[in-house]
Amino acid sequence: MLSDIINKWLFMKQATVKQSTMAAYALNLEKHIIPFFCSKEQFDQQDIRDFVDSKLSEGLSIKRIKDILMVFKMVLKFANDAGNNYPEIPTIKFTNTNGNQELPVFSSSQQKTMMDFLIANLNFKNLGLLICFSTGMRIGEICGLKWEDIDFERGLLSVRRTVYRVGPICGVSKIGRLVESHPKTRNSYRVIPLSEKLLSIISELREEIRDDGYVVTNDLRPMEPRAYRYYYDRLLEELKLPHVRFHGIRHSFATRCIENECDYKAVSMILGHADISTTLNMYVHPSLEHRKNCIEKMLASLSSK
Repeated sequence: MLSDIINKWLFMKQATVKQSTMAAYALNLEKHIIPFFCSKEQFDQQDIRDFVDSKLSEGLSIKRIKDILMVFKMVLKFANDAGNNYPEIPTIKFTNTNGNQELPVFSSSQQKTMMDFLIANLNFKNLGLLICFSTGMRIGEICGLKWEDIDFERGLLSVRRTVYRVGPICGVSKIGRLVESHPKTRNSYRVIPLSEKLLSIISELREEIRDDGYVVTNDLRPMEPRAYRYYYDRLLEELKLPHVRFHGIRHSFATRCIENECDYKAVSMILGHADISTTLNMYVHPSLEHRKNCIEKMLASLSSK
């Protein structure tokens, strides 16, 4: 049965991929592939096309559907290499555009409102959010940040680890757990300069504690990303700000940098991207006001000649 093959494939993959990747594979299979295909005695390429159409109608992004198909393709290859006869994943042309929607970001005024509130109401959770708004760090990176990663003399912050929760994995484990691991990619290991104001704020809170553990703590343990997202969402409601996902803080940081004419390469290095195009194509969302200013600036330069 396909479900048995999936469990065997997951068990085999756990020795070669990160736990977070395993959890993502399991989630895609358990939530999408198993409910649709495992009740069928056999299926063909048309069934796979029907599966894609059903996921599009549910509102899944094109990227998410492609990720699901990528995992399913690996499972089917594993099955066929073992002597089964499952169909190949057909080439699918996506015409739906929901995968091209930009991630919402804060406007300049909204970001200022949030940052002013965080500074006026300092605690370790708010400090973590303030650092994210000031550096573009990922949620797992800020949860994994330790005091030893901050060089107070030189005003530098080193990203050395990430924290994430691994959920139960079908056929492999039944209990989820919090994991500390190395950053997302080789380029995610990076050193970020801290502004004088932010360094002063961090130093002020540092004097209140003696241990050298995590900056954003939960009883001397790292703050769990899921709980931190919940805390962040409640702050947005309290401040009556639009619901921008936690990862939107990172996008907002990149957008503000480019709007203020920061060097593209520098922004890319701060974010830990290997390629500038990733920064510009995925992480920069100029507002209509900024785009209007660009046009006005260009026309003004022509009229002055």
